[in-house]
Amino acid sequence: MFIGVGQIELFIPESGSLKSKRFVLKSIKTKVRNKFNAAIAEVENNEKWQRTTLGISTVSNDQKMVRSVLNKIVNFIENDYRVEVIDFNIEIF
Repeated sequence: MFIGVGQIELFIPESGSLKSKRFVLKSIKTKVRNKFNAAIAEVENNEKWQRTTLGISTVSNDQKMVRSVLNKIVNFIENDYRVEVIDFNIEIF
């Protein structure tokens, strides 16, 4: 069994309040859950309006599959016009 864990730091330039930040994040988290069947949550920078860090995890019996899913999630988030990916890292256990 392989467990993939990803951490993505985001900048949300159009966000002017915590409410608008959470609106954007809720949309991204719902799409990631539905499209990739992965767990995702905001894990850092919860009180900042324009920054956040998302934690993502997925499980499979194939290491390549875990890496592929996490890379696809990062690409999916990078293609969202509302956010900019500042940094990300992926670890597989």
